[in-house]
Amino acid sequence: MKRSQLFTKTTKTTPNDEVSNSAKLLIRAGYVYKEMAGVYDFLPLGKRVLDNIMQIIREELNAIGSQELQMTALQNKEVWEATDRWSDDVMDVWFKTKLNAGGEVGLAPTHEEPITRLMKSYISSYKDLPVYAYQFQTKFRNELRAKSGIMRTREFMMKDLYSFSKDRAEHDEFYEKCADTYKKIFNRLGIGNDTFRTFASGGAFSKFSDEFQTLCEVGEDIVYLDREKGIAINDEVYNDETIKDLGLDKSKLEKCKAAEVGNIFTLGYRFSDGLDLTFNDENGERKKVFMGSYGIGPSRVMGVIAEKLSDENGLVWPEEIAPYKYYLVGIGEAAEKICAELTEQAPELILWDDRKGARNGEKFADADLMGIPYRVVISDKTLAESKIELKNRQTGDIELLTLEEFKTKLV
Repeated sequence: MKRSQLFTKTTKTTPNDEVSNSAKLLIRAGYVYKEMAGVYDFLPLGKRVLDNIMQIIREELNAIGSQELQMTALQNKEVWEATDRWSDDVMDVWFKTKLNAGGEVGLAPTHEEPITRLMKSYISSYKDLPVYAYQFQTKFRNELRAKSGIMRTREFMMKDLYSFSKDRAEHDEFYEKCADTYKKIFNRLGIGNDTFRTFASGGAFSKFSDEFQTLCEVGEDIVYLDREKGIAINDEVYNDETIKDLGLDKSKLEKCKAAEVGNIFTLGYRFSDGLDLTFNDENGERKKVFMGSYGIGPSRVMGVIAEKLSDENGLVWPEEIAPYKYYLVGIGEAAEKICAELTEQAPELILWDDRKGARNGEKFADADLMGIPYRVVISDKTLAESKIELKNRQTGDIELLTLEEFKTKLV
């Protein structure tokens, strides 16, 4: 990709009502565009980052036997009435609209009800279980106050996974496997060291649910962390009984601000009851399906990463999710020719700043602001010494390589 072909530009200004540092950086670097409070467009660079985050999640979920599908955002009123969750008194985040042909539909805030009804067409025997199905879906929640940039919005991307098991034991085995998988995901996303499994309220479904909280000064949650054991307790369930149940030492718990990046819930029979999702067991006896729900918000995670992995010069993306690995700058006619050849060789890895009117200092500043992992400078001067300059965005280290050595990195 050439910078001259990108319709987006970097900027020094941000919307007056934007207070989130991560959103300011993402807007200035040309990753997102703010439509209104709580609603953002993902521009070409931002879309690449979001897609990379989703691909990591996809790979790890597929590795534990999950299957991807795509469900609708428009929601059937009757399905939600069956579980008593259509009423605004029960769920106060609904976006609803009237149909011209008559009737009312909602925009999905989550998908437990529709996927439970869907599975009625495919689960009838114990031989059909277990099933683990997930999607990446735009969700809509009528938040009273959208804030923190893309970390809390009214329209957002969600990965929601649902498990359908024969019994509690089968469910629990997958539940723990999914918890381990979440740690792998957050490690690959570059925030694993600061992300902890956190015990939170299980609501009507179970004693506890599990959140995955990333330590973050702008986070909305308070957690009590045992760093040695790598687990935390959400403030909402923090008491002596919970501490005792989890075998923790209160004196070792550290109070921290954190942002939730994922959660897993045991749903039990809550939705299979309401929508009559059952199966015949080995003895021909009709049993209810035992369910679980597992969420990660890729767009929210992107905001948390931007908040945590940034400095005074801009974003600092981990390699696996950066839109491009190398930001290429050529100085001199011979260098520009080589830049063109390299970009053609590896268009998915290189963003070449080929702008004619931009000063070199401006190009270097944009490389830092955009957070591309490596800045590569090729100049007629370095070429005279058969070298090119490679700068690590995260560490600031500069390495001199031969052109051939750099080309091997593009394979």
